[in-house]
Amino acid sequence: MTKPPKKSNSLPSDGPRIRLLTLSQEHGASLASLSEMLGRNASYLQQFIKKGSPRKLEEGDRKMLARFFGVSEEVLGAEGDEAKEKSYNKAPILSKMRESTDWVEVARLDVGASAGPGTVPMGERPFDSFRFSRRWLAEQGLAGAQLSMITVEGDSMDPVLRDGDEILIDRRPQPFRDGVHVVRLGDTLMVKRVAQAGAERFALLSQNLAYPPVDVSAAEIDVVGRVVWKGGRI
Repeated sequence: MTKPPKKSNSLPSDGPRIRLLTLSQEHGASLASLSEMLGRNASYLQQFIKKGSPRKLEEGDRKMLARFFGVSEEVLGAEGDEAKEKSYNKAPILSKMRESTDWVEVARLDVGASAGPGTVPMGERPFDSFRFSRRWLAEQGLAGAQLSMITVEGDSMDPVLRDGDEILIDRRPQPFRDGVHVVRLGDTLMVKRVAQAGAERFALLSQNLAYPPVDVSAAEIDVVGRVVWKGGRI
């Protein structure tokens, strides 16, 4: 007796899904970053490829992806009249889109953190930005971090941090651990090595021994963020 054929579990239109996955891998662009490029949530294309939802890419999304990869929309599932535009000028569009998916713009804030007696911040508004490789950030454990750049003022953290150095701050809420942090103490903003000094107590430590430790309660300070990188002139 002939057995009935097994029902296929493959998704309809698997071709465009496989091609999209292959293209993303060839160009080093993650599905999450491509989804963000489309203005979608980070799991949008992952769900499209793995779960078949949506069953078909919307025209605007398909067009943007086709322009990014330099292929025709037909490669990504366009049919009939939708596939009339067969190809695109690859170089300029790919370059532009890679800029948004491979790099992260981090704002430079118009404020200094004192490595001295303390300074009152004048205004926390961006005036410029640094661009960091998304891959480098991931390698540093900073993928998805809330990052800002500010300037060090003063010499209390010398030689670890010098006056004029730019520091990268991770402002994500996370369990406290000893290290170099930017903190608010009253109206002043400081960069210090912060260490726990007992129950609900912290010590604000300077690298320059001319500055004595400052003992504070947890209620007195606000930990703005952890310093994770610095840059400055040699």
